[in-house]
Amino acid sequence: MFGFGVPELLIIGAILMLIFGVGKLPELGSSFGKAISNFRKAADGRDQIEINPKAES
Repeated sequence: MFGFGVPELLIIGAILMLIFGVGKLPELGSSFGKAISNFRKAADGRDQIEINPKAES
């Protein structure tokens, strides 16, 4: 996986926690997962990509 081992991933995780804070990490992970999923769908040639905008108040 790009030559990253466990120590490197732990350091990257610690830096992310310092930058974004613990509260934002689940949201960030979810967004990253959806982006990867949409990229795979687009690479497979599917026409529709799931986009869920936040509801306006």
